[in-house]
Amino acid sequence: MQFQQLQYFVAVAETRHFTRAADLVHVAQPSLSQQIKALERELGADLFLRARGNITLTDAGEALLPLARRILADADTARHEVQELAQLRSGRVRLGATPSVCTGLLPDVLRAFHDRYPGIRLLIEEGGSHDLVRELARGALDLALVVLPLPTPSPALTTVELLREDLVMVSSPDAAAPGRGRTVRIADLEGERLVMFRHGYDLRELTVAACRAEGFEPDFAVEGGEMDAVLGFVRAGLGVAVVPRMVATRSGRGLRVTPLARPGLHRTIALAHRSDVAPPRAARELQRMLLER
Repeated sequence: MQFQQLQYFVAVAETRHFTRAADLVHVAQPSLSQQIKALERELGADLFLRARGNITLTDAGEALLPLARRILADADTARHEVQELAQLRSGRVRLGATPSVCTGLLPDVLRAFHDRYPGIRLLIEEGGSHDLVRELARGALDLALVVLPLPTPSPALTTVELLREDLVMVSSPDAAAPGRGRTVRIADLEGERLVMFRHGYDLRELTVAACRAEGFEPDFAVEGGEMDAVLGFVRAGLGVAVVPRMVATRSGRGLRVTPLARPGLHRTIALAHRSDVAPPRAARELQRMLLER
């Protein structure tokens, strides 16, 4: 019994016509008929009752049809899986992430992914959540790590919560720390000079909103920087900044790290992709590693 013979058999069973079945599987009708007869000889039973203009299945044909369909479906699944595994030897993953996530979360995960799949190119785009959502929507990214809630909720995106992270205050060890004790309140930042991220940065909006909720406008010593620049300005003593704990832990050399007093500030990081298009196989593997980290 040959795989091709089962394909021809199913085609005839579904079309109930040898010529149409031959067209469906792109083979000459005499060749298809010969293969069906060879299959019947192999099985020792007729599969079709042949009458002019009327092709029907015999009992043997009825018994074989669901088994043949299952064999063909399993073969197709096997082919698809092998092809996708082969794709992990080469290709690319286009991943977007906010700069703070690039600094804090991604290095270890990307190293593990690269060690396992060295042939996959990793293309990283840094940006704010608003920009990353737009890039996802237009198909320029496969996955994106964004901060929830999204600036503009999009039904075309699927998001999976990855982690909830505390924010902390960083300051220069040579400068007096705001507040008293081992924690600092948002209210203690009134009158303090802040090193502030550029517009469109999720951390900027979160910090400014927290200050306004306490009844004051924050005072900026420097504003407009990305994460590395902000940390550098704080180390130089230009002011204090509110950053994710993960970033402070990784980049805290030369910085004083002070937790925020309860209830504190938090942010939720989610993994997002388009709802209408499944990410490529390599991107799904990176997604799995991020979720299982």
